[in-house]
Amino acid sequence: MGLEIEGRASDSPYVSYVWRSRSEGVDRMTAVASACWDLVFWESRAGFQAAVAGPESRTSTAPVPEEAAFFGITFALGTSLTHLPAPLLVDGGVDIPGATRRSFWLKGSHWPVPGPDDAEAFADRLVRAGVLARDPLVSDLMRGGTPDVSARTAQRRFQAATGFTHGAARQIERARHAAVLLREGTAADDVVHRLGYYDEPHLAHALSRFIGRTAGQLRNDPRPARPLALLYKT
Repeated sequence: MGLEIEGRASDSPYVSYVWRSRSEGVDRMTAVASACWDLVFWESRAGFQAAVAGPESRTSTAPVPEEAAFFGITFALGTSLTHLPAPLLVDGGVDIPGATRRSFWLKGSHWPVPGPDDAEAFADRLVRAGVLARDPLVSDLMRGGTPDVSARTAQRRFQAATGFTHGAARQIERARHAAVLLREGTAADDVVHRLGYYDEPHLAHALSRFIGRTAGQLRNDPRPARPLALLYKT
């Protein structure tokens, strides 16, 4: 019982992660901050539904449909829908009405519902149709690169493509990485050293703000009463 989640990383420049999950006996979860947005499909007693789930700037509590099966594509940071700018999606999202198991509408066109095995091909089709776009400057900055534009232009493009400043996106990604390491059993002081936190209180503050768990809870409570949302290192 709970929220079982499984997924895989992607080598597509447009897709970060492909996942599916199932809820049983749980009606709420702790949503983890994420700088990326998702296209999510789920089926519950209410029927088949779809939505664009926006990036999350901090942790929160979110409702979970009971006895539901989910499938989602987490798009890479810097990838955005051309008709739904990323800044408008932060801490929100858009329901997609009229979705069925076979198809759904997006930007005025009818699209087949993708699955775990064709998520990347689906993203490529969206790009060719002009529905999905990517600013490579974002991944360049996240890797520590120095784009050949002014700092002001780089920051403006980063915020337009993600809805976050470069610094805010880095804080979220670092906290998610820290949570993954702690769940794998890494000691808190080692996480502090490896990820460049000032000290353990600094790490604790980041976990509280972005993950909603303490270091001890992440290490010692693998099946909490209120499960965590999707958590992986991006």
